[in-house]
Amino acid sequence: MTSSKKYKALFLDRDGTINVEKNYVFRIEDFEFIPGIFKLLKSYQNKGFKLFVITNQSGIARKYYTENDYFRLNDWMIQQFQKQGIEITKVYHCPHHPEITGECTCRKPEPGMILQAIHEFNIDPVNSVLIGDKKRDILAGEKAGIGKNLYIQNLLQAGLD
Repeated sequence: MTSSKKYKALFLDRDGTINVEKNYVFRIEDFEFIPGIFKLLKSYQNKGFKLFVITNQSGIARKYYTENDYFRLNDWMIQQFQKQGIEITKVYHCPHHPEITGECTCRKPEPGMILQAIHEFNIDPVNSVLIGDKKRDILAGEKAGIGKNLYIQNLLQAGLD
């Protein structure tokens, strides 16, 4: 018997939301977690949310770093969350840039990465939340039908609660 239970999800942008925005972060030594991000993710996890990261990584298309560089940093980031008792369900990335690789459906503000997660993990978008730092993050969430789309800056000002 298969479960038709729908899950709620927290979708997070990476650069500027999970870590401090610096140009094209791909090295561990340049990755700096936003203060309070562990507490924020832990609180959503404790409320039964599955946690997803959705990140544009045009630095790959621009050849600033390789996809292997990206995966190395991503694996390290996931391990840092695990050390805090936080389980990231999956990380989605878009390696494209429209001027280099052409248009795609995954680069935010397009909702492709979010829609893929909704499909793969039986997510209920209406009861899910997206947190990002740019308008394109919010637009992607709105296009995917995510119920609550929030700017990390507003959460930081409110103390991340």
